Amino acid sequence: MSDTLIRSLDLIEPGDLVVYHGSITDLHGLWLATPCPCGICRAIDQLGLAEVRFALADPWGEQPGPFHVRRQSVTRSFACG
Repeated sequence: MSDTLIRSLDLIEPGDLVVYHGSITDLHGLWLATPCPCGICRAIDQLGLAEVRFALADPWGEQPGPFHVRRQSVTRSFACG
């Protein structure tokens, strides 16, 4: 899939910078998106269900990020292109 198509669909790929705006207001801001590693989220993914969840990592490694983050709670950062 071309980079232009991914950007136009606003897809989030592992390692993309995202802005978190979900329910944990103390953690709003810039994060790296990775697939959520928990067993429940992996099972949902293996079943082929569309409910993608992310684990967010601090780009500077200073604090732990949230897990089980819904796609609706993040926006792809403009820094990704």
